[in-house]
Amino acid sequence: GDTAGCTFCHTSPEERCSTCHQRHQFNPAVARKSEQCKTCHWGKDHRDWEAYDISIHGTVYQVNKWDPTQFDMSKKLADADYVGPTCQYCHMRGGHHNVQRLSTVYTSMGMSNADRGAPLWKEKRDTWVSVCDDCHSPRFARENLQAMDEACKDAGLKYTETFKVAENLMLDGMGEPMPKDLAPDWRGQH
Repeated sequence: GDTAGCTFCHTSPEERCSTCHQRHQFNPAVARKSEQCKTCHWGKDHRDWEAYDISIHGTVYQVNKWDPTQFDMSKKLADADYVGPTCQYCHMRGGHHNVQRLSTVYTSMGMSNADRGAPLWKEKRDTWVSVCDDCHSPRFARENLQAMDEACKDAGLKYTETFKVAENLMLDGMGEPMPKDLAPDWRGQH
């Protein structure tokens, strides 16, 4: 379990070039494709690929990735002029091998009520904005960051409200949301 789960990814990026470059095809053009990151960054515990894939950036990539005029993977990352960003374009800016973690304090539900304006997070958030303003205006990036803050705050409140409702039901002896004798049948009728 450890080998297939954690160890497979967590010992290789720092130690082996073949994690991104593929051992049998050692080709930088292959390492520049977002799918290379998917090898480790997807699934229940790391939903990075899913988040990217359904985002506007991921959609632009998926629709245009076969067109070399839109995504010329033969160019060095520092010279890339993609129609949209790949994982590497933002996280390995300029083609550097030191992958940048660009967390914006959205890593868990426990962070939903964090003060994102606190000095503790300022440097990370400024870095995030600076990456986005490679292609967008700083105002655009800051407004989107603010919108994400508001969405997380709203989601956190709803999450808390939901647990309060469930707690009250338990206290009222209504722990089973639908008693078996009142459960609807296959037509949705009681």
